[in-house]
Amino acid sequence: MALPTHIPKDDPRQLRVLFERAALCSRAHKVWCVFIGVAGEEGDLIARDFLDFVESELRVEDSIFRMLRERAVLLMTDIDERTARTVMERLSADFASRFGPSAELPFTFGYFAVPPGQTPTVKDVLPALFPAQN
Repeated sequence: MALPTHIPKDDPRQLRVLFERAALCSRAHKVWCVFIGVAGEEGDLIARDFLDFVESELRVEDSIFRMLRERAVLLMTDIDERTARTVMERLSADFASRFGPSAELPFTFGYFAVPPGQTPTVKDVLPALFPAQN
C-alpha cells in the first residue's frame, strides 16, 4: 500500500496517514512505533517555533501532524518509548539553549507506544497523548 506523501502537515488526512504508517510498521515490519503528543498553552507564541524546530530535526522516517498552532502529534518509528522520551528531552534542551528562555519550556508531552503486531486506534492514542485537564 502506497501512503500519500504530499499532504500538508495540518490536513486532517495526515493524521490518518500517521496511523496507517504505524500499523504498517507494527504489523508488517514488526518494529516499535511511538506516538508523541506535544501541547503548549493556548496562544503560546513559542509553541509554533518549537514545533517547527522539532519537525526540522525529525528523521526522514518520522512524521508530524499539526492539530493546532500549539499542539501536534509526532510518529517516531523503529524506537521504543524510552528512546522517544530521550529524543524529546534532547530536542527540548537544544531548542531552549538556542532560542528559548532559560526557564523550562511550557510544553507537555504524552507518549503512546505501539508494540510490534499491534494496530493503534485514534480512540486509544489521542486520549493518552492529550489527557483531559480537570
